Amino acid sequence: MSNRVTGPEYFDVVVIGGGISGIGAAAYITQEFPNKTVALLEGRDSVGGTWDLFKYPGIRSDSDLHTFAYEFKSWTDENAIADAPLILDYLKETVDEFGLADRVRYRHKVVTAAWSSDDALWLLGVDVSGADGTVQREVIKAGWVFGATGYYNYDEGFTPQFPGREDFTGDIIHPQHWPEGYDYSGKKVVVIGSGATAITLIPSMLRGDGAAAHVTMLQRTPTYIMTLPRVDSVSLKLARVLGERGGYLATRWKNILTDWAVVELLTRFPNASRRYIRSVNVKELPAGFDVDKHFNPPYDPWEQRLCLAPDSDFFKAIRDGGASIVTDRIRRFTATGIELESGEQLDADVIVTATGLNLRLFGGIEMTVDGRPVDLPNSVVYRGMMLSGVPNWMNAIGYTKSSWTLKIGLLGKSIIELLRHMDTHGYDTVVPHAPVGVGTRSMLDLNSGYMQRSKKDLPRQGDAMPWKMENVFLDDRRMYRGSVIDENLRFSSRLQRELGNRAFVGETRS
Repeated sequence: MSNRVTGPEYFDVVVIGGGISGIGAAAYITQEFPNKTVALLEGRDSVGGTWDLFKYPGIRSDSDLHTFAYEFKSWTDENAIADAPLILDYLKETVDEFGLADRVRYRHKVVTAAWSSDDALWLLGVDVSGADGTVQREVIKAGWVFGATGYYNYDEGFTPQFPGREDFTGDIIHPQHWPEGYDYSGKKVVVIGSGATAITLIPSMLRGDGAAAHVTMLQRTPTYIMTLPRVDSVSLKLARVLGERGGYLATRWKNILTDWAVVELLTRFPNASRRYIRSVNVKELPAGFDVDKHFNPPYDPWEQRLCLAPDSDFFKAIRDGGASIVTDRIRRFTATGIELESGEQLDADVIVTATGLNLRLFGGIEMTVDGRPVDLPNSVVYRGMMLSGVPNWMNAIGYTKSSWTLKIGLLGKSIIELLRHMDTHGYDTVVPHAPVGVGTRSMLDLNSGYMQRSKKDLPRQGDAMPWKMENVFLDDRRMYRGSVIDENLRFSSRLQRELGNRAFVGETRS
């Protein structure tokens, strides 16, 4: 028997998170560098991220799948607005097709990440859960980390403290923790909230044999809601003419340009946009419906996210009488429902608190660089992909006004360029350095509650390129034209450090 003691495993790149960002990043890296060691660490026992975790009725994308899917793998289902099971199947197909299955480590939750400049590597403290529920802390070494954890706290959603909550005798459910197989058939349901989750839940709970008796959306503030067909008929025609791959890419660019134009028009001409959205809502709602009370937000379009009702399903639920809207504030929960500040009582068997999510960058990993904690609120984001002062770490933060995954394509190509450049020149470390005196502002461009609650804990963005973040793909794409390597990135090698050059050596692309 050997007495040799083995040290921690080393990987050239560790991708943290097995959702749509992590799977995409791993595919880019492994296809370009088949000889590099790459591991994908997933804290749960399956891939899919959001699309595997959330189980509430009707969960679907709010973006079209021709832009939400990867550039390198076509979306072939006729549904452009797709339910979670279809998206999950697509992600699992990607894992299989790109040979990622053997690179995934399930039940590996990264808890700490410590960078050592002397060794030019990350030491990742990983809690590994066994099939029997036991947890063991292990250490994994990584030359690079791709943080594909998103920016939500997947352990706990946001729920305000409602007075009288303990008095309610029915069920209270947060969509993030929806009980599998929960039976709401024939029940009166109140959904608190008016965001994307509520707009999705309400028509879904009124379908089929297990439908609720009635669903009320209780909102404090209205939301802008637009409609879009689930099936993109133009996409189907393009696929017939150009073939599956050509049709997919043509549809992708059609939708990218359309989305950009819509965001530009809505933000540049807010008053006209308000009138247009109102006219759409009037056509979709029953005659005499109080549109100005329930569909007139006190903010301009795209100051918060617009919601989507595919095939007008949300409006149809109202027209059919299965759903209703109440715009008011909650005074307290009662034994049988909710008492509002107006004095009205909403009876309920089930209350769904679709009140939002909590933001948490990098899954709450405790990060240090040479023993010093990373100060996220005082870090500046470089090209929306790296943090000032943090070496060999790429962030996966998608767009708020374009499909999230469009950003992953830019990041995948960027990390490929950086890895190739470092291999060519013998560098083992790269770190962004923000110029002295760079102006900063919040990295978030929406005033949604969940974003405003967390912005003080998040990194900042600069006031000029390449430190400024864009949240629309076509605008952001300009910053990625040409090389991402410039004077803001400082590279170094082990030899330089051994020769006593303790400062990183700045280099611009030749």
